[in-house]
Amino acid sequence: MLRKRTQARECALQILYQYEMNPEPIEEILKRFWVEQDETFAEDIREFARKLALGTVKYQVEIDRILEKYADNWELSRMSMIDRNIMRFAAYELLYLADVPPKVTINEAVNLAKKFSQEESGKFVNGILDKINHTEKPIHPKDHDPSVA
Repeated sequence: MLRKRTQARECALQILYQYEMNPEPIEEILKRFWVEQDETFAEDIREFARKLALGTVKYQVEIDRILEKYADNWELSRMSMIDRNIMRFAAYELLYLADVPPKVTINEAVNLAKKFSQEESGKFVNGILDKINHTEKPIHPKDHDPSVA
């Protein structure tokens, strides 16, 4: 049985993947995603997945700039869509969510990359997120809520 936040991160990955494949308002994708799920997810899982998806989309331009800065010789457009979206929401967690320890964020992202992407993705994701964690200053505003503009 997966831990709740692990489940939420898997949901966020699927939501962000859908958002990138079919750009439409993220709120619409979120609504459809939960309707299409066979599983009933606990409210705290839904809430954390929602927070990750909304925050990642809201700050995507800044997050992408930071990811490209640390992805030596890689453009985001050349990365696998799964790796790119895992790193996006993990960078969002690292930079904007004070309540999640960086070690947990990075470990979860690496595990997701190993599970859903290619063999070498775990190392790739780990390297970039580790650089961000050790170099960038967290931006987390107090009680950050991405749904509030």
